[in-house]
Amino acid sequence: MSWRIVVIESQSKLDYKMGYLVVRSLDTKRILLDEVAILMIENPAVSLTGILIEELTIRKVKVIFCDSKRSPIAELIPHHGSHDSSAKVRTQIMWEQTTKDNIWRDIVSEKIRKQADFLRETGYEEQAILLSGYTGQIELADATNREGHAAKVYFNALFGMDFTRSADTATNASLNYGYSLLLSAFNREVCANGYLTQLGIFHTNMFNHFNLSCDLMEPFRVLVDRIVYEMKPTEFGQEQKHEIWKMLDQRVEVDGQEQFVMNAIKIYTKSVLDAINDGDSSEIKFYSMS
Repeated sequence: MSWRIVVIESQSKLDYKMGYLVVRSLDTKRILLDEVAILMIENPAVSLTGILIEELTIRKVKVIFCDSKRSPIAELIPHHGSHDSSAKVRTQIMWEQTTKDNIWRDIVSEKIRKQADFLRETGYEEQAILLSGYTGQIELADATNREGHAAKVYFNALFGMDFTRSADTATNASLNYGYSLLLSAFNREVCANGYLTQLGIFHTNMFNHFNLSCDLMEPFRVLVDRIVYEMKPTEFGQEQKHEIWKMLDQRVEVDGQEQFVMNAIKIYTKSVLDAINDGDSSEIKFYSMS
C-alpha cells in the first residue's frame, strides 16, 4: 500500500530503476516507488525521465508540480485509471439527478457536522449549536445553501469576525495550500476508479477540471482547518507547508478501522462512487476522528 509523501525541494534529476524512484542531486537517493502515494516537485529546476513518468502513471502516484514560489501549479493526470474506465465514464454521464442531489445533501450534512464538532472542541459552543441546527435544515442539493451560511459562522468563529476567504492573508494561503493537497489526493482516487474528475455531482463549473473531486473532498476540509487554526500563521512559507503536509499522515477511523488519511480518502471515495451507482447514500463510509 502506498503511503509516503515525497517532496523534492532542490534541483535534481528523477529517474526510475528496478522499482525505485532514483533522485540524483549532490548525492543519490533511492525510494521504493510502491510506497509513494504523492510526489511533490517543489523546485521548477527538477527534471523527470519519460520512463519515470510512465511508472508514476501506472502505479497511480499523484504528482504535483509547484511554481517558482513553491505553490502547487499543476499535476499529472492519467488518461485512464482502470481497465473499464470507458464503461465507468458512460455510467457517470448517466447518473440520475435525484441520486446526485441526495448524495450531495449527505456530503454537505457531514461537512457541517464535522465543522460543528471542531467548533465544540475549540470552545465555540454557541456557534457549534447553530451549525448543528443547520444539518437538520439541509434540503435536496442543499437548495437553501446551508453550507454557505455554516461556512460564514464557522470561519468567523475560528479566525475572527473580520476574516474573509478572499483576503490575501497567511491564514488563507495556508488554507488554500492544504485544500490543494486534499484536492490532488481526491483526483488520484477518482482517476484510479476510472471516472472523470470534470463531471461533478454538484460542482459544474465549465472551467473547473476537478468538479467531482471538489464535491468529494468537502468533509475532509476540516482536517486542514484544524492544522491552520493551531498554527495561527502570521506568514506562509516552508515551515507552514511542512506542518500542513502532516495532515495526510494523520490517522482517522473509517469503516470501523483506524486508517491514515490517504487510505481513508481511498475508502471513502470508492464508497461514494458505489453509493451513486447503487442509488443508496447509506453506503457512504465517512471518517471520524480517532
